Amino acid sequence: MAKAAGRPKHPARTSVWLRDRTSRGGARKGDQPSGLDRDRITGATVRLLDADGLDTFSMRRLAAELNVTAMSVYWYVDTKDDLLELALDSVCGEMRLPDTEKEPGAWREQLRALADEYRAMLIRHPWVSPLVGRYLNIGPNWMAFALAVQNTVQGTGLPAHTRNGAISAVFQFVYGFGTIESHFISRCAEAGMSQDEYYREAAGTVRSELASHGLLERADELMSARDGDTVEQMWERDFTIALDLMIAGIESLLRTSPEAP
Repeated sequence: MAKAAGRPKHPARTSVWLRDRTSRGGARKGDQPSGLDRDRITGATVRLLDADGLDTFSMRRLAAELNVTAMSVYWYVDTKDDLLELALDSVCGEMRLPDTEKEPGAWREQLRALADEYRAMLIRHPWVSPLVGRYLNIGPNWMAFALAVQNTVQGTGLPAHTRNGAISAVFQFVYGFGTIESHFISRCAEAGMSQDEYYREAAGTVRSELASHGLLERADELMSARDGDTVEQMWERDFTIALDLMIAGIESLLRTSPEAP
């Protein structure tokens, strides 16, 4: 057993959702900053993250946005991590979840709906992707999303020992796809170009610089199949086809599993 002296001075933080932070410390009711509450603070945090990104977010910038002192914000939260965790759960609540209790057998439609909502949320809020793996994600909205996912996959009839793999296959794919798409959209915005403009310029530059590379020759067929499509249409078609393949894979497991109904 490690000696107490060798342990970290500050134990690893858990989650803002595991602590009652209605108010900070032992402050008296009269000390509460006027016109401020957690919902308002969380909303301002989301707005700043959407506008400026994760790297520039700070308690000082948030306080300025709210026109209060930084200490007023600390009355409601202990750390910036608390704020980011609250913001993360807030935007998760934007997702429209299917009623998995009412229609337990409609798993294909439910899986598509959940995947579409998750992807759209990742695109709307690019700062979400790097935060998803940082926290426990046990706020009420993330818990509701996780329950809907579990109910949907249970509704497939897959044996219990395969369900986590199915969830990982679908939603880690959605996470990766949505993250890359959001990064591309952000890059286009930073360049002051539409997605189509950026794509045409980038594709033309790559083709002129790497014309002799064998990869481009192999890609000609794939590129010609996209002729006439906008970049948004490309994203949508690729996502739909990939999700179709995921669903087909689940159906294949159902046909071969002795435990499946």
